[in-house]
Amino acid sequence: MNTSTEKSDAVTTGYYSRTEISPLKRFRRLRMTETLRSMVRETSLSKKDFIYPLFVVPGTRVRKEVNSMPGVFQLSIDELVRECIEVERLGIPAVILFGIPERKDERGSEAYDENGIVQRSVRAIKKEVKELTVITDVCLCEYTSHGHCGIVRDNEIVNDESVELLAREALTHAMAGADMVAPSDMFDGRVAAIRRSLDEHGFIHLPIMSYAAKYASGFYGPFREAAESAPKFGDRRSHQMDPANSNEALREVEQDILEGADIVMVKPALPYLDVIRRVKDRFQMPTAAYNVSGEYAMIKAAGRNGWIDEQRVMMEALTSIKRAGADLILTYFAKDAAVLVP
Repeated sequence: MNTSTEKSDAVTTGYYSRTEISPLKRFRRLRMTETLRSMVRETSLSKKDFIYPLFVVPGTRVRKEVNSMPGVFQLSIDELVRECIEVERLGIPAVILFGIPERKDERGSEAYDENGIVQRSVRAIKKEVKELTVITDVCLCEYTSHGHCGIVRDNEIVNDESVELLAREALTHAMAGADMVAPSDMFDGRVAAIRRSLDEHGFIHLPIMSYAAKYASGFYGPFREAAESAPKFGDRRSHQMDPANSNEALREVEQDILEGADIVMVKPALPYLDVIRRVKDRFQMPTAAYNVSGEYAMIKAAGRNGWIDEQRVMMEALTSIKRAGADLILTYFAKDAAVLVP
């Protein structure tokens, strides 16, 4: 008998010997109780991580549920203020506003009207809800008659002229009392133009959260119903990013940082967790991720059909976004999740 061979067979393979009955390392030891699991948990969600998107429409006492987004509503300003009081009570630190105007035109003129729907909403919220941070989405798509994010000329979405209007829009939001502006258009140079305009008018301390890596995604469908912003022709692939690209995302994010962005965002979140991680690792900037309408709608639909445990999947999805590197999560689940986390 070859004893040396026997001894070699008993040499430790991985964490324990082939001849041993019990593993030297039992990872399950720290999984046996909820207390132990919580003590060694690597990623923790907090309600302070959440930003709650809200849609505001003209009228009074309007609370219209979005068909494709159960639990999400178009709200008139009076109802919006009530919703914000509830959001603050739950401990959610911030909301982001999307406005649907009374009238739309080719230049999206209500977007930068000092008395526009978002501008009036900001003033109403800041009057009644003192501690809530109010962020405003800066884009033209909800306000244009054609549904595109900027001025269209000869079937082309024009960059520089559109950027000028976005800078005007951001300034009117700041003048109304917004705590932060968030350009979501993906036009070249818009962060620099907005930063310059804000600074020239004395808003040097107002931060910009840029949609820095926003993809031309199929996950936006329910949002376009909620915001009434579907394009009347064509699509947004000429300015939003190709879903196949991640190196390009790093270039986009870097440019927005150079132009003055204080927070950078990746949108959508779940299909782009790898991009969130790359952005966080590369730039170490405050990083937001948008858990978008399609992600929300799929979980809601599957939950309502009894195919999944909706609450459990919601928390798993949000945790994955945080684990990927997001510091802030824009999510329609904010109110539901806030009651489950510290």
